[in-house]
Amino acid sequence: MSDILGKLEAKTTSEDRIKFLVDLGIALSAERNRDRLLETILLGAKQLTHADGGTLYLRTDDNGLRFAIMRTDSLNIAMGGTTGKPIPFPPLMMYDPDSLDPNHNNVATHCALVGETVNIPDAYESDQFDFSGTKKFDAGTGYRSKSFLTVPLKNHEDDVIGVLQLLNARDPSDDRVVAFSTEVQPVVEALASQAAVALENQQLLFAQRELLEAFIKVIANAIDKKSPYTGGHCQRVPIITEMLAEAANASQSGPYADFFLDEEGMYELRIAAWLHDCGKVTTPEYVVDKATKLETIYDRVNTVKARFEVLKRDAEIAYLRAVAAGEDAAAAEAAFAAERAAIDDDFAFLERANIGGEFMDDADVDRIGRIAQRQWRDSGGVDRPILSENEIYNLTIRKGTLTPEERKIINDHIVVTLDMLGELPFPKNLRKVTEYAGGHHEKMDGTGYPNGLRGDEMSDPARMMAIADIFEALTARDRPYKKAKKLSEAIHIMNNMSHEGHIDPQLFDLFLRMGVHMRYANEYLPAEQVDDVDIDQYLTPPSPPAQRAAAS
Repeated sequence: MSDILGKLEAKTTSEDRIKFLVDLGIALSAERNRDRLLETILLGAKQLTHADGGTLYLRTDDNGLRFAIMRTDSLNIAMGGTTGKPIPFPPLMMYDPDSLDPNHNNVATHCALVGETVNIPDAYESDQFDFSGTKKFDAGTGYRSKSFLTVPLKNHEDDVIGVLQLLNARDPSDDRVVAFSTEVQPVVEALASQAAVALENQQLLFAQRELLEAFIKVIANAIDKKSPYTGGHCQRVPIITEMLAEAANASQSGPYADFFLDEEGMYELRIAAWLHDCGKVTTPEYVVDKATKLETIYDRVNTVKARFEVLKRDAEIAYLRAVAAGEDAAAAEAAFAAERAAIDDDFAFLERANIGGEFMDDADVDRIGRIAQRQWRDSGGVDRPILSENEIYNLTIRKGTLTPEERKIINDHIVVTLDMLGELPFPKNLRKVTEYAGGHHEKMDGTGYPNGLRGDEMSDPARMMAIADIFEALTARDRPYKKAKKLSEAIHIMNNMSHEGHIDPQLFDLFLRMGVHMRYANEYLPAEQVDDVDIDQYLTPPSPPAQRAAAS
């Protein structure tokens, strides 16, 4: 930008100005940073007119003119834009807040109201507008505000979206403050028109981005709300993913020293992380919410319990009939008590088995088989097995609460995710969203799903998301089938997964070295989950970038 502005230095011909205006217009259309765009507009206008100062106002939704950027060279005033210095002045209101009358007293609000340029040779000689604030400022600083050129910025619908105000034009030959010439005014108006187009384009892009993000978050929140047991997962995975990507960006040595995602790349990764589980919108609730092995729409363990109550009732009837038939009462009562205790013990075991866990051994599976041989008599007098084949199949699940068929349904959400995202016409800057989001269940050794990709076939961001997804799941407090892991437990499990070829060991190393685990834990986990983690036992010696296989 400084090169472009320098082209007009000490040149005042119309040809120079037009050439400068063309170059400036090209720069405005190429600028993506909002603060730099505003700065380019104001500094370009100052350079065109040799103005000492200037202010760029942006119109607010409540018809105010917000100070976006201010410059006064001779007073060394530079606020707003890329300076990082906030402008302390409140917006100028275009209408009186009480009477709602239009504010034509201020030259900037008048310009916004009528949509016309106002050129004032000397503010102290003008009686059209109220310059009392300007005069008070001058009195306090020793400055002399004289010439003002105030130009509206209009969009394609002819609506004023901002105001450009320039202060104290200077004669290039002797630096005297002069009026803004009628020759330079149309050039500034042309610049204002270009600036308005550039601003509106950026506002439209920003609005579209906001709409896209809001829509994506609506989908993610709907998925989280679909199940009380995974609530917040779609919100937390993007947080961890971005933390890990930022750590990779900040890495100065080791395998990720050359890794870098710019602002657009981080945005692309953020969108992918929010969408990584969008396929779960089609996953049945009875599978997503399966808190116990026998749960479908309801927990069938209560149905099994009713059958065991029938067993106890029948045992009691048999005992009473035996006594009534003259059998030894004490022996009959003892047999009844033993049978009732055995029935209660068997059901208590089934209740424990129904909860699910990390592992069910062969002895427990065999016992379920023996219990299933019990018979109960239904209301029609028909003897039936105490457990159906499906109930046996579910109760003997070795790990967790899902059958292989249900686990496939869960796993298929990533296939649906890929199908859904594959149908979306992502723009160029989001073209990797599908690959990032669709790879978070792949494994380094090629045993993941849905495509069985190996590590060297996966991009770094996809591997980052895989680590984030696992870390969130391990530390989550809302899973029905397990309690939340303490931080040290989660890291230990992930270390094993790293050695088993499930997650990228170099990324996991970075995850620990850069303290991503602690940053997330301190911000998002309850204190009782955050214990000490000795990361030294998990860290590997650093390797040079050339040893890292990455498909970025």
